[in-house]
Amino acid sequence: MTLTRRHVLTALAATAALPSVALANTPLRVVATTGMVADAALAIGGTAADVQALMGPGVDPHGYRQTRSDIVAMTRADLVLWNGHYLEAQLEDFLLDLATRKPVVAVAEAAPDDVLIKHEDYAGRSDPHLWMVPDLWRHAVIATRDAMIAARPDAAAAFTANAEAYLADIAAVGTYAEETLAKVPESARVLISAHDAFGYFGQAYGFEVLGIQGISTESEAGLQRISELVDLLVERRIGAVFVESSVSDRNIRALIEGAAAQGHKVQIGGELFSDAMGLPGTYEGTMVGMIDHNATTIARALGADAPARGMSGKLSAGL
Repeated sequence: MTLTRRHVLTALAATAALPSVALANTPLRVVATTGMVADAALAIGGTAADVQALMGPGVDPHGYRQTRSDIVAMTRADLVLWNGHYLEAQLEDFLLDLATRKPVVAVAEAAPDDVLIKHEDYAGRSDPHLWMVPDLWRHAVIATRDAMIAARPDAAAAFTANAEAYLADIAAVGTYAEETLAKVPESARVLISAHDAFGYFGQAYGFEVLGIQGISTESEAGLQRISELVDLLVERRIGAVFVESSVSDRNIRALIEGAAAQGHKVQIGGELFSDAMGLPGTYEGTMVGMIDHNATTIARALGADAPARGMSGKLSAGL
C-alpha cells in the first residue's frame, strides 16, 4: 500500500459524518468467540471488518467445543479474539496453539489485575465475567481496538473513532445501570441466579450475589447448595430469583419449589443475559441492550421504579 493511499484513507476518516466508515477495500476478517467480544469488534470495525461470532444467543461458552467449521473460520481469519480468563475453557488449548501461528488475543485479560475477582473454583485464575460492568469491559474494548489496528494499520483512524463512539455508548448504559439499580431498596439487593456470573455486577452496584453453581456452568449444583439457598430465601423473605438465557432453569425452579414447600412464594424475576446476548438484529443482541435489559429487569423485579422499556425505550415489551 502506497503512502498516497494512506493519506487518502486518513482524510476519509477525518471527514466522515459517521465514525463507522469503511476504509479498506478488503475487510479485516475477524472471528470472535462470544457475542460480547463480537459486538465490540463489529462496532469498532464498521464496514472495514467482517466479524463472525462463534457462539450465538443461548450458547454457554464455559462448555462450548469448537466445530469443524469453527476451526476453518479461525484458521482463515486475519485476527481471532476471545474473552480469556478460562471462559472458553474447552477452546483454550486450541486458541493457545493457534496463537503461535497468527494473531489471537484474549481481550478481557487486558484488565488490570487489581480489578479482577479471584475465585476458589479456579486456582490462579480470575472471574471472566467482566462484561457485566461497562467500566470494566472498557479494557476489553480498548484491547479489541488495539488488536484490530495492529492487524490493519491502514484503518487505524476509523477503528479509533469507532471505538471512542462505542466506549461512550457503553459508558452511558453503565451510568443508567448505576442510577437505576441504586433505586432498589438496600434490603432487597440480593441477586440469586443459576451460576455465579454476576460477581463484578454485585461489587459495582452493591448487590449480594448468590449463584447456584460456581462461576463456570461446568460445576455441579449439589443438593446441599440448593437446600442452603432455599433456607436463605425463606429466612430473608426474598421474593424473586432469576433465570439465565444460556443456562438451564432446572435448578432455579428447584429453589422456587423448595421455598413453596416451606410456605414462601418466590417468583422468577425475569430472564437475564449472562454469558450470551440476545438475538442478532435486536436491541438486546447488543452490549448496550444486554446491560440495559439486565439492569432494568433486576431493578423492577426487586422493587425499584425503573422504566419498563429501559434506558431509551428500546427494550422489548414484557419485562
